[in-house]
Amino acid sequence: MMTKEEEFLKRLQAMFQVEAEEHVNVLSSGLIELEKNSTNTPSPELIETIFREAHSLKGAARSVNRKDIESICQALETLFAKLKEGQINFSADQFDLIHKSLDTLSTMISGPGNTSVRDGRESVREILSITDHTKKKTKQQATTGMKDSGETKNHAQPGNGVLFKSKAAHAKHKPRESANAALPVKRKSAPAPSADEKPLQMETVRIQTSKLDPLFLQAEQMIQSKIASVQRTVELKSIGSFVGAWRTELRKREARRPGDNELQVKEIIHWTNEQLDETERNIVTVTDAIENDQRSLGRMIDDHVESMKNILMLPVSTIIEVFPRLVRDLSRSQGKEVEFITHGKEIEVDKRILEELKDPLIHLLRNCIDHGIRKPARRLEIKKPSRGTITLTFMVLDGRNLEIRISDDGAGINVAGVISAAVKAGLVSKETVEKMNTQESLDLIFKSGITTSSMITDISGRGLGLAIVREKVENLGGKVFVESQPGRGTTFRLVLPLALSTVRGVLVKTAEHFFMIPTGYVERALRVRSEEIKTVENRETLVIDQGVIWIIKLCDVLGLRDRTKALPPQKGKTPSSPHFFHIVVLTHGTHRIGFTVDEIIDEHQILVKPLGRQLNNVRNISGAAVLGSGSVVPVIHVSDLMKSALDSISIKRSTTNKIQAERKVYKVLVTDDSITSRTLIKNILEIAGYDVMTAVDGVDAVTKALVGAFDLIVSDVDMPRMNGFELTAKIRKEKRLSEVPVVLVTALESKEDREHGIDVGANAYIVKSSFDQSTLLEVIKKLL
Repeated sequence: MMTKEEEFLKRLQAMFQVEAEEHVNVLSSGLIELEKNSTNTPSPELIETIFREAHSLKGAARSVNRKDIESICQALETLFAKLKEGQINFSADQFDLIHKSLDTLSTMISGPGNTSVRDGRESVREILSITDHTKKKTKQQATTGMKDSGETKNHAQPGNGVLFKSKAAHAKHKPRESANAALPVKRKSAPAPSADEKPLQMETVRIQTSKLDPLFLQAEQMIQSKIASVQRTVELKSIGSFVGAWRTELRKREARRPGDNELQVKEIIHWTNEQLDETERNIVTVTDAIENDQRSLGRMIDDHVESMKNILMLPVSTIIEVFPRLVRDLSRSQGKEVEFITHGKEIEVDKRILEELKDPLIHLLRNCIDHGIRKPARRLEIKKPSRGTITLTFMVLDGRNLEIRISDDGAGINVAGVISAAVKAGLVSKETVEKMNTQESLDLIFKSGITTSSMITDISGRGLGLAIVREKVENLGGKVFVESQPGRGTTFRLVLPLALSTVRGVLVKTAEHFFMIPTGYVERALRVRSEEIKTVENRETLVIDQGVIWIIKLCDVLGLRDRTKALPPQKGKTPSSPHFFHIVVLTHGTHRIGFTVDEIIDEHQILVKPLGRQLNNVRNISGAAVLGSGSVVPVIHVSDLMKSALDSISIKRSTTNKIQAERKVYKVLVTDDSITSRTLIKNILEIAGYDVMTAVDGVDAVTKALVGAFDLIVSDVDMPRMNGFELTAKIRKEKRLSEVPVVLVTALESKEDREHGIDVGANAYIVKSSFDQSTLLEVIKKLL
């Protein structure tokens, strides 16, 4: 057990971590702004903010005895002081060093064991080197100035003035967002917390005191509700006592009755009626009071829920503060220039939604940089500014929904390339493509496995990013739209609720089971005659609003047995008697499907409860709702349901081709001069069912490839006699080998090496530092 002093220190460390992370975020954002305006005179206010943040972080580190953090902050403070006094201007490489030191600070803040003392000292040396370099430069310029004109001149050079311009030195620099950025950062994991430390590592959130005031008021009102509920209990007990006394008195009167005296009977009846009237009055009084209490409590609960939702509302800035740095690092790593602009970051959104939005937004930003913005030289060729622009805008719609727009002024989406990739992946047929309009063709980019990238790498080209975006947004009850114009750019538009709350649901019955369908996805509920449902191409369809929709039984999609099929026909029914179907029309994204059910019962306000970890992956069900009657009803996961329905009614590939594809054993040639690496990859592929042959270098690989019939080649790059680049180029020149996919697996991870791989014709480039067998197998499966 920890002592009180140790517990206090742990709490102090936790508070420091929250505060320090805020300081580093402000420093990072300030540097980005400073770098944007490096060609102009820096804003004194901006420089002052950066200087104060470094000073404040230094003081906070000193208070918790974090000398490692304090030393870096001291060096930064010295550097920013010189910037404040106009004695220094940063070049692009120097900005890189400062950002690198902030990365080190972030790692240190996350835990004392995450970095070494050497890392901290290296950061201090790098920061001080900027100051030393500036001093030497100033002395040289001063000496030159005195020789030329006899007076000292200040020739301190400003920054290069190009935002996010690629530098060769930056190839070694890693972005801060290790999970999502282009070049992942590998950090030491912090030691596992002890049992005493775990209660102290709780997530915290800062709340404005103005948001707490309504909660205190509601708490006081709840005391009144508590008093009222006690009073109602007393009143109901009084009625119960009155009924008990009435029963006792009635028995006494009956016992005193000597015979069937009509007068006595009338007297008892009269007295009983009086007691009934009194009881009725008491019950009415208590019922009215309970109804008033119910209305009051209902308003109070609604107000309380709104207040709690308000507490959970955080500004958008809390998740996008790292985006400028992410855009900067990713664009520089690709040799591109990008200006990142944000609007509406003060808008408040439910914290739970914000947490789920971060990854989709990062995917979209990466997509804009990877596929949208071109390199400066290419942009200048087509009469565009060398610097591209990405704009992220947040706005509120109807007071209830949030709209997010991510726009770039890049090349736009290659629709023909998307269609070709979709057909090649077998996701749509050529006949289906011919019937699609432009928007439907654009929407294909959200399907898993669609990519127009010319090469698969460890960070892009697998066609998963946009599919993940749509899935995440739709799970939050939102929708994703895309607009694109060739040569002018692309805009992704996300519309989703500002807050998560209780929802309304339609209660339906199918195959003797009850289910709740969220009302937000229900376009309409209707009853139609059997003759209105037509069979087209072996599918049941219905015409609604001059459009045709598919009809499918809900029980079939859910995998439930429809027992009504076995029931005998009802008496009195004749073949000419009309038969009706109950149909719930659901919409999700661009899809619209009608589901037949046995009965559409009613609409209810529901609170969806999760199923728990054990049932977390139950398909088509998102949770459960408890009705007023106490019954527990599964809640339909509409996104899953629509996918299941589409799978069941979509056109399948030819079974013959499918069986042939499944039976085929692919032959793979593995080339590596290291026997260890060669054996490892060979074993991975053989376990996965591939027929594998190996080669010891590029020359050996070419010889064997010309003799054997290989479906794919996996090769290292750094090999004697003929390296992987030369091997790939040689294969592409051989007519019978030119179409064989080549996967390069190498330790070379620089941007130049990746681009060289593309130039010589490799189909995929996997860096060994991020290699795992699932990545390799996934890439090979996609290429075959």
